Amino acid sequence: MRVLLVGAGGVGTAVARIAARRPFFDLMVVADRDLGRAEAAVTALGADGARFRAECVDAGDEAAVVALLARHRCDVLLNATDPRFVMPLFRGAHTAGAAYLDMAMSLSRPHPERPLEECGVKLGDEQFALAAEWEKTGGLALVGMGVEPGLSDVFARYAADELFDEITEIGVRDGANLTVDGYDFAPSFSIWTTIEECLNPPVVYEAGRGWFTTAPFSEPEVFDFPEGIGPVECVNVEHEEVLLIPRWVDARRVTFKYGLGTEFIETLKTLHKLGLDGTSPVTVPGAGGPVVVSPRDVVAACLPDPATLGRRMHGKTCAGTWVRGTRDGAPREVYLYHVVDNQWSMDEYGCQAVVWQTAVNPVVALELLATGAWTGSGVLGPEAFPARPFLDLLTAYGSPWGMREQ
Repeated sequence: MRVLLVGAGGVGTAVARIAARRPFFDLMVVADRDLGRAEAAVTALGADGARFRAECVDAGDEAAVVALLARHRCDVLLNATDPRFVMPLFRGAHTAGAAYLDMAMSLSRPHPERPLEECGVKLGDEQFALAAEWEKTGGLALVGMGVEPGLSDVFARYAADELFDEITEIGVRDGANLTVDGYDFAPSFSIWTTIEECLNPPVVYEAGRGWFTTAPFSEPEVFDFPEGIGPVECVNVEHEEVLLIPRWVDARRVTFKYGLGTEFIETLKTLHKLGLDGTSPVTVPGAGGPVVVSPRDVVAACLPDPATLGRRMHGKTCAGTWVRGTRDGAPREVYLYHVVDNQWSMDEYGCQAVVWQTAVNPVVALELLATGAWTGSGVLGPEAFPARPFLDLLTAYGSPWGMREQ
């Protein structure tokens, strides 16, 4: 297998470090619009970097992506950029005849008149609209294959296949007890993506009603996370699982709730009130004259790079899927989860916990595709594949998952 990895930020760098320890691929090209960042990701691998190359590419330039795939004869493109670049990379992989994986799907657009009740353009709609083209050519686009979405969806498939006869509700719940020394506000993941998913209207799925929206941060609940993290208040957030799981798993209700914390929520609300969550360019004074810039990009530039926070971070992060239903006629409720301790991920890989947890899952998926354990064509989510091979291989990577009967 020959892989083009686009994006050499925190997650992309973690992907390279995890993949370097596995033998399933022949070449991984690490590409970024900042060549120095791609080179740094490869150089950091040391002797393990023999199968890696650094390249410069603009993820928004579809033709350049196609050319790079062709030049290195890559079989698959792994997208480790933010969601703005999903569609050019998705189309570029299809044009080049390469498989495609991402960790976040094409962007949504709220309903123009009833944004807090009805869906407009949903996450992934642009990708699923092209599913027939992928199927026609026999190509595979595996979408939403990070941790959430990704591993959380694998858990949903596992629960449906092996743990339940009937599922009442699948609720993805994400929480952590991470702290960052020296910062009052320092998100552990891309603030661009965090703003996008937290301030858009969350989507909920119910059988018979389909997908609908609610207000941001709605339906707060306290969820008790395992392995010492403890109780965290979680709220509804827009996320891909709600759009993916019902396509392949039969459940009466699907939700996603994120443990953000009151201070984090209030900060996001303030950014929204000030218009600093916007992506439309504004003109501001500059030393050399007026400068056109996106307010959200300004926010991102003012905050520390999440990839650099590892040594300042303490605690654990948990991603998991809470499933309720019946088994053999009796009620059952389980929480399937994956916890990463920041101290472990820093010591073992030099990557902070959140980016490492995101990165390990697409690498596992790539290995399953390389070995033929996972096969398919079209635009598919993680739920479309058998869960057990993935969970077994994740454990073999040294990062086991857990299950708690509720």
